[in-house]
Amino acid sequence: MTTAMGVPPLERRRERRRVPEELSARVPAEQRGPGLDRDAVRLLVSRGIEVSHHAFVELPRQLRAGDLLVVNTSTTLAAAVDAHVGHARVVVHFSTRGDDGRWAVELRDPDGRGTTRARAGGPAGTVVRLPGDVRLVLEEPLTARSPRLWWGRVPDADVLGLLERHGRPIRYSYTDRDQPLSVYQTVFALPSADGAGSAEMPSAARPFTARLVAELVSRGVQFAPVTLHTGVASAEAHEPPYPERYEVPEPSARLINAARAGGGRIIAVGTTAVRAVESATGPDGVVRATRGWTDLVVTPERGVRVVDGLLTGLHEPEASHLLMLEAIAGGAAVDRSYDEALSGLYLWHEFGDVHLILPEERPHSEHCSSNCW
Repeated sequence: MTTAMGVPPLERRRERRRVPEELSARVPAEQRGPGLDRDAVRLLVSRGIEVSHHAFVELPRQLRAGDLLVVNTSTTLAAAVDAHVGHARVVVHFSTRGDDGRWAVELRDPDGRGTTRARAGGPAGTVVRLPGDVRLVLEEPLTARSPRLWWGRVPDADVLGLLERHGRPIRYSYTDRDQPLSVYQTVFALPSADGAGSAEMPSAARPFTARLVAELVSRGVQFAPVTLHTGVASAEAHEPPYPERYEVPEPSARLINAARAGGGRIIAVGTTAVRAVESATGPDGVVRATRGWTDLVVTPERGVRVVDGLLTGLHEPEASHLLMLEAIAGGAAVDRSYDEALSGLYLWHEFGDVHLILPEERPHSEHCSSNCW
């Protein structure tokens, strides 16, 4: 998809919309002042090109009885571990566990400030020394597209146990300091039977509190839990997501289908929830219980089959997630809302403010059985 001048939309955003460094959320909302909770963030609401500004605690008044929120229950792992390659210090980011027991990993260099910078992956056969005399052996790149992530094997070692003992949450340079793992868990996080989880927090759900969830339920808003274990994001290159493990359970599939049949809006909490539920939706628009791996990238060309709206963080202009936003809301709506977020000094990244994309209000006479925009 290009403009009349042949410039792709993402390139236009790179040229027009840079996020000033001071708009990075450096600490969680509850650490910015006394008496604050996770929900002390701002909420940008867009319906088409109409934009309004709210506090996140006003979310229940933006929704209505019969709406359904799809939430990701994946827990966040302490996925960053200090290690050595030869005499050089490195940090290993454990991204995704494969079906064959290998792990997709990213090696990064410490930057001297408690965070890391990008490092070339490989080569094959590289031995990475982990705590406790555990060795990780790099075998091959995850894909031919990029050498960033590699498949590695940790012979005869319990990687999840290693992460529990020696790991810490992945932290990027725009944050002020390390945080305990509890800061990176959402209110919806549920331990999985096999101990799997996300390398990075499904952060769109972070502002929810138990109190806010109770208020939403009391107003007739429903919740459908799904799971998608997120891998390591590309902080520098903004690559599309790699295949990730997901599950849409039978009760959630039934809830979503029933809500749609009853005229409720399906609103995903986070881009991970979109990928999970859209991966489980057939061309007929019916959601079916599914589990496995998804490499789905939602674009305007592909569109969405069941999701009507999205609650998400604010994404940098290079992020592939913006194509998903365009698929749901349209390019003009995304451009307008991001202009408003920049001029309104909204905060970016996992501890930042959030954006609620809702469908434009249409007269009831224009109701249709599939997504109407």
